[in-house]
Amino acid sequence: MSTTDSINGTANTEVFQSPFLKAIVQQIRGQDTYGVYRNWSDELILKPFVVTKQKKREISLEGEVNPITVARIVAFYRAVASRIEQETGLLSQVVVDLSYEGFGWALVFSGRLLLVVKTLRDAHRFGFESLENMAEEGEKLVQKGVELAQKFPEVGRL
Repeated sequence: MSTTDSINGTANTEVFQSPFLKAIVQQIRGQDTYGVYRNWSDELILKPFVVTKQKKREISLEGEVNPITVARIVAFYRAVASRIEQETGLLSQVVVDLSYEGFGWALVFSGRLLLVVKTLRDAHRFGFESLENMAEEGEKLVQKGVELAQKFPEVGRL
């Protein structure tokens, strides 16, 4: 892989070494029952997560959220849960509840402890400016979840 990628020309090979991005790729490949992504590069799998401001403006908010977009949202939060599991050893689960209008919640929990609570708006336009931004946002959520899990370990094990 070159030092710039074909997604937006800004990412370098170090970005693809991000534990969070690796977790997303692992989640997507893990849900791939037909083996479609088996031969795809990580870069190609992550490409749909990059949505520039211009592309976001072009996406209509009318109608239901595209099922592929919903799958990307679920994969993102499952990657957060997976990373929290790796860091804490606590089994983490994800619930994503979206209305047809694109509003809802993403919850990552362990036992009775809510580790990540994120309000979702305009889910039709879910995406990040770059892979770096996605990795940063994901790691922020992971770190907040890990802090809560370490602060209340007994609640997370119930």
